[in-house]
Amino acid sequence: MIIMGSNMAEAHPVGFQWVVEAKARGAKVFHIDPRFTRTSAMADRHVPLRAGTDIAFLGGVINHILSNGLEFREYVQAYTNAPFLVREDFADTEDLDGLFSGYDPESASYDPGSWHYESVPPREGRGERAKEQSAPDQHGSGGPPLEGGADEIAADPSLEHPRCVFQILKRHFARYTPEMVERVCGVPRELFDEVCRAWTANSGRERTAALVYSVGWTQHSMGAQYIRAGSIIQLLLGNIGRPGGGVFALRGHASIQGSTDIPTLFNLLPGYLPMADTSHEGIGGYLDLVRGDRQKGFWRNADAYLVSLLKEYWGEHATAENDWCFDYLPRINGDHGTYRTVMDMIDGKVFGYFLLGQNPAVGSANGRLQRLGMANLDWLVVRDLAMIESATFWKDSPEIETGEIAPERCRTEVFFFPAASHVEKSGTFTQTQRMLQWRDKAVEPKGDQRSELWFFYHLGRILKEKLAGSADERDRPLLDLWWDYRMEHGDEPSGADVLRRISGVDLGEDRALNGYLELKADGSTACGCWIYSGVYADEVNQAARRKPHDEQGPYESEWGWTWPLNRRVLYNRASADPWGRPWSERKKLVWWDAEKGEWTGYDVPDFEKNKPPDFVPEPGAVGPDALHGDDPFIMQADGKGWLFAPNGVLDGPLPTHYEPHESPVRNALYGQQGNPARKVYARVDNPSNPSPPEAHGEVFPFVFTASRLTEHHTAGGMSRQLPYLAELQPALFVEVSPELAAERDLVHLDWAHVVTSRSAVDARVFVTERMRPLRISDRVVHQVWMPYHWGHTGLVDGDVVNDLLGVVADPNVFIQESKVATCDVRPGRRPRGPALLAYLEEYRGRAGITVETGTRIDTADGAEER
Repeated sequence: MIIMGSNMAEAHPVGFQWVVEAKARGAKVFHIDPRFTRTSAMADRHVPLRAGTDIAFLGGVINHILSNGLEFREYVQAYTNAPFLVREDFADTEDLDGLFSGYDPESASYDPGSWHYESVPPREGRGERAKEQSAPDQHGSGGPPLEGGADEIAADPSLEHPRCVFQILKRHFARYTPEMVERVCGVPRELFDEVCRAWTANSGRERTAALVYSVGWTQHSMGAQYIRAGSIIQLLLGNIGRPGGGVFALRGHASIQGSTDIPTLFNLLPGYLPMADTSHEGIGGYLDLVRGDRQKGFWRNADAYLVSLLKEYWGEHATAENDWCFDYLPRINGDHGTYRTVMDMIDGKVFGYFLLGQNPAVGSANGRLQRLGMANLDWLVVRDLAMIESATFWKDSPEIETGEIAPERCRTEVFFFPAASHVEKSGTFTQTQRMLQWRDKAVEPKGDQRSELWFFYHLGRILKEKLAGSADERDRPLLDLWWDYRMEHGDEPSGADVLRRISGVDLGEDRALNGYLELKADGSTACGCWIYSGVYADEVNQAARRKPHDEQGPYESEWGWTWPLNRRVLYNRASADPWGRPWSERKKLVWWDAEKGEWTGYDVPDFEKNKPPDFVPEPGAVGPDALHGDDPFIMQADGKGWLFAPNGVLDGPLPTHYEPHESPVRNALYGQQGNPARKVYARVDNPSNPSPPEAHGEVFPFVFTASRLTEHHTAGGMSRQLPYLAELQPALFVEVSPELAAERDLVHLDWAHVVTSRSAVDARVFVTERMRPLRISDRVVHQVWMPYHWGHTGLVDGDVVNDLLGVVADPNVFIQESKVATCDVRPGRRPRGPALLAYLEEYRGRAGITVETGTRIDTADGAEER
């Protein structure tokens, strides 16, 4: 088991019990992380590396596999796009010094036309528009569109053609040698080789290896590509769709998965359907954009998923004549992400804000930016369990002391609504493993505490009542909402009734649907989230099942319900060979039963039940009908696992090592320093520290990273109120190596402050060998670590660690780079009040920082020697 980008034992302790059990049965556990943690202590081997260099490490593993012929060849040939030929005009980073073909330096975006397969017509490149709308984030469950995926794709099954994906992959990662990994990551060769040997030896017909990651991978300007690199390894080794394999995305707490499945994101509708944008004049144009007319797989049926969603929203008002109320959907026209929204608050473009389940004054990057944004609103609604910093910023934030916010002049009117906790309401969590689990209300909420379901149902009801007499066409989407959920216990909406509607109903029979295969595009079905369809099958709340494990099979299919259709392992058709036989008896999961003419096994087969392994589609078939009997990746447009992405990733078809936005060293592999498509926000209130090839990086010489502790919860709003947890972790601290402590005169348990161009933060010094200096090329690089849970309210308080970070984002999903930056560390406490602003200005002056610092994204052309 490889754990990378995650401190699983500390941040996900309940799930980590299964790692401990696997280890007790002989599994070998590697923890690859900049810091020695509780996870490292439980692993067989800790591998320290420089924060932000994971792709260089993973690329080295890929090179090791390909250079030594260690790929699971039969799996790769049959189930991935390794044989497919790429267009002749494709140019790799090896040809363009760190850029791929199609790059536009003016918009810092790519046209992916040259990345497509040779025989597949390229989709129209949306370039800058796709980047501004975080388009790849909209492909979460179905994969990006690909015109012609159902047709015969030019391929070389021998994997020898120079333009086949397999050979492109080999060339791309050829320079990611063990020596390069050591030079870039600081990982000694013998330790790197040990990881490679263990990973490959525990993969193949008889064995599988699992890969576990968390926000240590996602919160980077290349976060999506970190995950792609890990997925490429798992595909090459045959670890996808098979028991004991996979890529596990750990979630910070219950229902984070649910909040992306049924999202609160600006660019997504439920089930990862894209939000409509201003280019969509009608439902037909929308569907043309989200799916290829001639592509394979179940995403081709997006019309049924969308129409059923619109029927659940607007019921009888949604008809074929009005495009199922498609025009009622809002239209996005650019970046409306959380960070852009905060900047729009400061700029006077956003006047009101609802804040639920978040504490951005502490928990979001560039905390000062968050607080100044909220201080420029007309009104702010906060729903939380406690009076968090985002509700009280106007009277006790750090900006009061510096004079940037004056309580008597702060224009924001804050409305605080007390929220019910998870034990005070019933409903579902969607866990890390895609499992919906029903939880019953244990106690009644006190006083005015209410559930989110109560709050939003009654907010909608009141708004509908206030607009009842309106003849304004813009009010129709609200007035026409199908808003008749069943009530229970007085005025509390029934969570079970809401779940039933999310699961889907046959409108003619008022019958709960059994799954997404029953959804129709003719308006006869309604479904609030197509991937959840079937969670209320047979009129039974499947998420509420709790059958003991000793009374059912090894996959415990009657404990909760996992989307889609209660499958525990996605793409599990890949657990059998192309002829439908298990790859081995030891690793059998699903297989083809020729006598019964169906797929069967321990899990619900993730394949059409009666489609035989030797099935060949009729000419002209599209969608599910175009899937061959050996196409296990049934949501992909070509039925294959993608080692190379011909579409749908904005910063390149292959993962590439770029340095973080803020780095103390030059990129050793390319002239292109950082992700050439990353999102930067050049503003006076969002400065960047200089990085090569910019000068004066020595002002911020150290690598900064942050994460969480077991004893506190995220931004600390819950845990800092509790005396026992506060006592266990009473103060903010910074971990430094003994060598750095000596270099900077830092004394264990004494005060020090960490400085970036954004802020300075006080912390107690913790001198520890958990933070090891690393040799990068010909220099030693020090890393420092801080937990981020403290703010200015609660039983214990401290400076806001996220104030140190600026806002720069991955272009695919708009997540911030908050796991790596550069900093300085000084003994003693930071200046207070206006003196802090002067102190930071002096640092910025020495570093030569202007608004333009960090905005030179394209550095490949004419780069200085590395």
